[in-house]
Amino acid sequence: MGTTSSALVMLFALFFIARLEFICSSTNSNVSCIASEREALMKIKGNLTDKANRLSSWVGKDCCTWKGVGCSNKTGHVVKLDLRNPIPAKFGHTTYYDDPIFKMNELSGQVSPSLLDLNHLHYLDLSMNNMQISNSLASLKSLRYLDLSSSISDETIPPHLGNLSRLQYLNLSYNYLPGPIPDTLGRLTSLTVLDLSSNDFNDSMSYSLCNLSSLVHIDLSYNSLSGAIPHCLGNLASLSILRLNYNQLQGPIPSEMGNMTQLTELDLHNNGFQGPFPREMGNMTQLKELDLSQNQFEGPIPSEMGNMTQLTELHLYSNAFACEIPNSMRNLCNLRVLDLSENMFAGKLSTSIGSPFGCIHNSLADLSLSFNKLSGGLPNHLGEFKKLERLIIRMNSFYGPLPSSLGRLSYLRELDTGYNQLNGSIPISLGQLSKLESLDLSNNLFVGTVFELHFAKLESLNELYLDSNSLVLNVTSQWVPPFQLQDIQLSSIKVGPQFPQWLETQKNVRDLGMSNASISVVIPDWFESIYCGIKSLDLSNNQIKGKLPICQKFKYRYIDNRWLDLSSNRFKGPLTPLPSDVYVLDLSNNHLTGVIPVSLCKVKNIAFIEFSNNQLSGRIPPCLWQLDNLVVLDLTNNSLYGEIPSSLGYPQLQSLHLRNNKFYGKLPLSLQNSTFLVTIDLGENVFIDNIPPWIGYNLTGLKFLNLQSNKFYGDIPPQLCHLQHLQLLNLAQNNITGNIPRCFGDFTSMVALDPTDTEDLHYYEENILDSMKGRELEYTKTLEFLVSMDLSNNGIVGEVPAELMDLSGLLNLNLSGNHLKGRIPNNIGNLTQLESLDLSRNKLSGPIPPSLSNLSYLSHLNMSFNNLSGRIPTGNQLQTLDNPSIYIGNDGLCGAPLNSCLDDKSSDGDHKHADESKVADETDFLWFYTGIGPGFLVGFLGVCGTLNFKKSWRYVYFQFIENNYNWISINIAIKLAQLRRMFNKGKFGG
Repeated sequence: MGTTSSALVMLFALFFIARLEFICSSTNSNVSCIASEREALMKIKGNLTDKANRLSSWVGKDCCTWKGVGCSNKTGHVVKLDLRNPIPAKFGHTTYYDDPIFKMNELSGQVSPSLLDLNHLHYLDLSMNNMQISNSLASLKSLRYLDLSSSISDETIPPHLGNLSRLQYLNLSYNYLPGPIPDTLGRLTSLTVLDLSSNDFNDSMSYSLCNLSSLVHIDLSYNSLSGAIPHCLGNLASLSILRLNYNQLQGPIPSEMGNMTQLTELDLHNNGFQGPFPREMGNMTQLKELDLSQNQFEGPIPSEMGNMTQLTELHLYSNAFACEIPNSMRNLCNLRVLDLSENMFAGKLSTSIGSPFGCIHNSLADLSLSFNKLSGGLPNHLGEFKKLERLIIRMNSFYGPLPSSLGRLSYLRELDTGYNQLNGSIPISLGQLSKLESLDLSNNLFVGTVFELHFAKLESLNELYLDSNSLVLNVTSQWVPPFQLQDIQLSSIKVGPQFPQWLETQKNVRDLGMSNASISVVIPDWFESIYCGIKSLDLSNNQIKGKLPICQKFKYRYIDNRWLDLSSNRFKGPLTPLPSDVYVLDLSNNHLTGVIPVSLCKVKNIAFIEFSNNQLSGRIPPCLWQLDNLVVLDLTNNSLYGEIPSSLGYPQLQSLHLRNNKFYGKLPLSLQNSTFLVTIDLGENVFIDNIPPWIGYNLTGLKFLNLQSNKFYGDIPPQLCHLQHLQLLNLAQNNITGNIPRCFGDFTSMVALDPTDTEDLHYYEENILDSMKGRELEYTKTLEFLVSMDLSNNGIVGEVPAELMDLSGLLNLNLSGNHLKGRIPNNIGNLTQLESLDLSRNKLSGPIPPSLSNLSYLSHLNMSFNNLSGRIPTGNQLQTLDNPSIYIGNDGLCGAPLNSCLDDKSSDGDHKHADESKVADETDFLWFYTGIGPGFLVGFLGVCGTLNFKKSWRYVYFQFIENNYNWISINIAIKLAQLRRMFNKGKFGG
């Protein structure tokens, strides 16, 4: 849009210069300025602070020669005053008001009331300064041009501007003025240009603007305007430019806007407009630039769009258009830029833009169709778009081969086909695109080999993305590429086994991704010069050997947010010194040994440290706990030990993983200052402490809390109930006593997950271990859906709170191995999402509630070794859980999959069968005791005798008993159950 805007601004400038009768600072003037006006100018100067001495020329008697002052050739009156800051403060809509040079050149202070003595002023420009404007400014009746942009420091719009009846140009932009647009502006009937952009007008558009029938240019962009566009705005038939972008306007576009047949630029992007594309807009046949992007427009695009034959730019991205691209669009013979991305366009290109018919292929230079639902093959006719410079079709459903005709697009600078289903081999013709700067073929189904010919003439290439295809990069070790790449993404294609030698020729690499690239050698020494200058390096998931690369010298003095991912390789040895500007460091899943070096503490801005699954040992350097910017610390599965010091910093910490190490002691009070914590995983250590109540008071954003397998003791603090976002609580295998707090039923996120309650840790994939369905599982990508409570293997007493049954989002509930008593709550059927339930090894009594059969997702159940009685519920998912061991150890239970209940009705045939089985069972019983009696006695005496003489054997025996306790218990329980059935059936004569 910049070309049209510049031309119009130049046109307006020429217009005003032609109309104004003045000369500006002319040394040839024969007319001296009027004394009273010279005196007024001196008072204006005296009231202003001029740090840069911009008004140094304001000396002498002839004020018409002063810089910024212009006088009329005919009368000598001052008709122009231009005090605009000469240092540019903005580039587009990006401002640089804090630039010291700009601030030095600002004029500041109160504008003297003497300004009113210059009552012949036609042109006044006080822009880009810091002034308090006089309230009587509106008395300058002769003003035709007024520019107060970025100059009003008192935050009020000058009143009575509506009295400036001759005003033709008004610019109040970049003042951040509050409130509504004043209705008095509707009296400026001579106004042709109105620029109120970049303020904070926060009301509806003023209907008074509809009175300004002479307006050619309206800019109300970057405000907070709300409501709908007034229908009467369509009466401004002379309007050429209308900019309403970056507001909060809503509703449909009024059909009356189709009357604006002189419009050349219409910018409505970044609002909340809704509804269809009005057919009446097809009347805007002079329109050259149309931007409706970042709204909520929907439905089809009418064929009348084809009437806008003067269009050069059409931006419709980020809306909800759900239709095929209209065929009439191929007749837009002047269209250079077409952006339809981030919609729901469907259909095939071959019937619209890619059709060989029409004339759009003669003009189009920029085509973006990314993030839509377009499908089908890419038409070979795309090669006829001779002026095409950008082709972006990312994130669609295109399939089939890449047309070889694309190699004829000699102006092409960017080609992005990422995230489609394109297949076949990559055409060698792409190697002829000598102006190509960015090539992205990633995440498709391409197969075959990429040779040197594919890059033959790509001397302009600086971005190459071939990742996530079934490609093999096969170039010779002597190959010298014609390009110098900055971004290289070759992950998940076959590059190795050797480290690519051609990388040594690349001197400007900033991003290098070669994850899962089949590299299995030591990193060569020459790579150091590249490594030191890389901002983002990903060599993960290879088999790279040897020691970590080291950076002895820095190619760049500082790289903001450097990312190093060398995880899942075969690196060994100690941690090497790191660049001081590392932001993300992932060395997990290697064979690194030794201690964490003190030098890591010098990396002050590091935010992500991932050292999990190595062989690191020793204590953590105390200074490491003081890294204030740390967001993630993951030291899982190492051999680190020591206490966490009370000086722990980490105010920004969100994720703390210390699981499976040898840390001991208490949790430091200072951890409560890490109020952004989302995950705490301290499982499998030797922490000895009460569970601190401050976890519930201060860490209110916590979602995942794992203290499993430590030595935490005491009661569960009810303050944990304040953790409304908690969705995983694992306190298993500790020494916790007391009751389960009833307020555990208040865990909101265990009732229903909030889809908006997600934490984006950018570079880090959150992970945690949790026992579910009798197995320990690692959760990564699915962690956000894990809802689990595990309090097993503690000393918890009391009853199971009925309030726990309100946690309808729970997937896993494990209360096994405690001293819980009483009945299972009748409303257990409310846990409708439950997949795994373990209440075994407690003292629960009474019947199993029938509502248990409501749990349609239940796939793991264990209620063994309690005092439960009565009939086992049947129906639904319970029918599939038919392993008797899940109920053993409950003497009073009966029904499938255990023995039938006594009150079951039996037929005569059943009685006969029972008599026959009685004889068999008695025989089984006699054989059982005949075998077990002598065998047990001999075995017992033998073991006792051995244990008396062999201490080591005695240790092995009891170790065996401990390790196989559950197996032994289950087998004994089964035998006892058999005996009990025999007694119950009266097989021993009462």
